[in-house]
Amino acid sequence: MSKERKYGLLTEKQYKVLKLRTEGKTQKEIAEIMGTTRENISIIEKNALRKIKLAEETLKTYKDLTKAGEITIEPGTHLVTIPQKLIQLADEKKIKLKGNFTTIYDHIRINAPENIEGTKIIKPIKITIYKDGTYQITKT
Repeated sequence: MSKERKYGLLTEKQYKVLKLRTEGKTQKEIAEIMGTTRENISIIEKNALRKIKLAEETLKTYKDLTKAGEITIEPGTHLVTIPQKLIQLADEKKIKLKGNFTTIYDHIRINAPENIEGTKIIKPIKITIYKDGTYQITKT
């Protein structure tokens, strides 16, 4: 039977070091708190960050495997036409999109505000649809 992982890929020590670092503590201060050397904290932190980077790369690879399609929204496009374009692409790919017109519209405004001026797109936006019906908005 496998041991339950409370912190995903991170050990409890790695989690604690990263937590203390996000609170602004130095490696030296953390070493004092945990009763070890600064060098040991440095190694623990380095290994934790390596695991996080590997997890990010794994998730990116998985996303690429589950990608069903994508569209690029060009400058000059009216914001209100984008949800329909995304829904149409999902229909073509036979995917039930997890979002309706209003949700998609709101996600675009929230995730790419600097690509929008008024109701028009001023910088390209890429929208990727995944096989599970989720979608991702990326500023280009």
